Amino acid sequence: MARKSRPPLLGRPAALPASPAAAQLDRVPNPHPDTPYAARFTFPEFTALCPVTGQPDFATIVIDYAPRSWLVESKSLKLYLNSFRNHAAFHEDCTVSIGKRLVALLKPRWLRIGGYFHPRGGMPIDVFFEAGRRPAGAWTPDQGVPPYRGRG
Repeated sequence: MARKSRPPLLGRPAALPASPAAAQLDRVPNPHPDTPYAARFTFPEFTALCPVTGQPDFATIVIDYAPRSWLVESKSLKLYLNSFRNHAAFHEDCTVSIGKRLVALLKPRWLRIGGYFHPRGGMPIDVFFEAGRRPAGAWTPDQGVPPYRGRG
């Protein structure tokens, strides 16, 4: 019987990558490739740097996807998302880059990502990316992040 190898980051100490480009994203086989279902990752503490001011931008990132053959390994995803904290990029670039990288790695049936950024300069920016078609029979609820309403 062939021995299955585990992803390089799984179960091992790993330092925070210096940048998103340096981050390693791992995948694992989907044990149910014949079943349409959706998986969700919610990352409420996403940060990146404004490329103009250098100030931090904060967001909740919600990733929904319907896998085919591969699942994203969650530890590598956490490290990848955290690698943006010292990376200067606009909200749109962060959100779309994450979506494209996951699509390239996983080749899912469907993927959507919502980047819900906190206001800076008085205006929140929400960014959405979607690839593929939602599979019939897979429940995909609303991402659950309310629109910004200000205080009070």
